[in-house]
Amino acid sequence: MQTTCWIETLGLDIRQRFYNAAGIRTRCIESGEGPPLIMIHGTGGHAEAFMRNFRELGRHFRVFAVDMVGHGYTDKPGHDYTLPVYAEHLTAFMDAAGIRRAHLHGESLGGWIAAWTALHYPERVDRLVLNTAGGFRSDPETMKKVRDSTLEAVRNVSLESVRKRLAWLFYDPSQVTDELVEVRRLIYSQPEMLRAMEHVLCLQDMAIREPYILVPERLAKIRHKTLVLWTSNDPTAPIDVGREAQRHIPDSTFVVMNECGHWPQWENPPEFDRINIKFFAG
Repeated sequence: MQTTCWIETLGLDIRQRFYNAAGIRTRCIESGEGPPLIMIHGTGGHAEAFMRNFRELGRHFRVFAVDMVGHGYTDKPGHDYTLPVYAEHLTAFMDAAGIRRAHLHGESLGGWIAAWTALHYPERVDRLVLNTAGGFRSDPETMKKVRDSTLEAVRNVSLESVRKRLAWLFYDPSQVTDELVEVRRLIYSQPEMLRAMEHVLCLQDMAIREPYILVPERLAKIRHKTLVLWTSNDPTAPIDVGREAQRHIPDSTFVVMNECGHWPQWENPPEFDRINIKFFAG
């Protein structure tokens, strides 16, 4: 039997909630008690990416998994979503939720957003986990793969196209559950999703992307305790990319999770949760 999001959260005090983040209606799934920990998904993703982590992380933290602007069931304004746009949205969400300062965990694009927020709103960030983060480099082949596969899943939305997009992220594609595929299919079926996804994918355009790359000089300015978390089989970048980026962040460590792809939080929740709890709890 495939494990579902509901079984993963059965018995938890968990809820879906919408916040007004400076005029952007923002969906969040939240649970747990303790210091705030915000989980940020990747390109084309949504809060359900972290459903398998609420139980353990929630024993130590108040966990907020947010649909970022243009994603999931959050509003989708008609302009490109660049790193400043995402960081402004994230801090506006924090204001709306009454969060002065939080730990940030960002996966893929979410890691890029987390790092950018730490650089430009340092007072809002405690500790930082960059999970197979984007923004460390510009690889045209990977950028084209992300753009083409995501647009295909939205333009021709079906169980098959969505499953194919998700399977690319996983070391073990059998972990792409029927429920996860259906959740994303429903999200991608929203009438405004195609237009929004074109704005999301602006960062796969080199001219738009270039000003926001996390070059060594930027990474050297991160003053927060940081964990760069990579995987043995990440489809977007080899381990060396993460290790080289970590080398430039002053107060940082590097960890590799084996037999995982781009979603280690879903593929190996026990190890993922242990690593994050140990790091964030200090």
